Amino acid sequence: MAVLEEMQQAVEGVAGASGASVVAIGERPRGSGVVIGKGRVLTNAHNLRGEEVHVSFDDGRTETGQVAGADPDGDLAVISVETGGAPAVEFAGSPPKLGSPVFGMARGRDLRVTLGFVSALGRSFRGPRGRRIQGSVEHTAPLARGSSGGPLVDEAGRLVGINTNRLGDGFYLSIAADDSLRERIDALGRGEGPSRTYLGVGIAPSHVARRLRRSVGLPERDGLLVRAVEEGSPADRAGIQKGDLIVSASGSAVSTVDDLYEALDAVSKGDSFELGIVRGAEERKVGVSAGEAKSEV
Repeated sequence: MAVLEEMQQAVEGVAGASGASVVAIGERPRGSGVVIGKGRVLTNAHNLRGEEVHVSFDDGRTETGQVAGADPDGDLAVISVETGGAPAVEFAGSPPKLGSPVFGMARGRDLRVTLGFVSALGRSFRGPRGRRIQGSVEHTAPLARGSSGGPLVDEAGRLVGINTNRLGDGFYLSIAADDSLRERIDALGRGEGPSRTYLGVGIAPSHVARRLRRSVGLPERDGLLVRAVEEGSPADRAGIQKGDLIVSASGSAVSTVDDLYEALDAVSKGDSFELGIVRGAEERKVGVSAGEAKSEV
């Protein structure tokens, strides 16, 4: 019984320390968030539905805020909203250790707090638009629907992560609340979203490309199949067409979407770079002038 009482006291302590900082996101809450400063709330970008955001607080208030800045690739957003007396969550200042206890917090109609343990560090997963998010914290604190964007905290109620992804089988991923996150939050709060190079194409993975090329009698090649080209995009201006196979970027072979993202991230907006494509059975080089990131690769 002593262990159960200690667990209960730990949950109560965390709720008392940080519960007032946890908010619900959406008119009918679809996610959670956390107060990070006066007039500022942090949540996942995938919780947003437009520029206006309904935010519900611990004291029963619901306020309408505006998106100050969002990073859909990194699945983060800062909301500008009247936070009233809701305190800002305290950052832990150091990463959690493997096996350390952590608490998942979320708000729907009421506050929810769950207990788990850090099961892995430095994990990666794909964000809503396909880019890989590195350095996340894997844990076992159960998260119900509506928990994404809520804080992961230590036993003192200090922020160690932003809950984002459910792995299944009782494991969850949280964006680590490290110095990098602080910098990104500050930039988003100023309305400065990250600038990433984009092509303006929708792509299919290599195994799909190989299967489709085989089905029409073309030789198999590793690469990414272009399934759509955004009108007026850098890819469109360079003459890339639906059905082209991207096989290299800036001289490096491309066989996965991560290969392409890595090549694009090394290019500054406005600079030119070269793509190797295969159109039918013909291989060619295409010069592309980089654009700033939008909704697709």
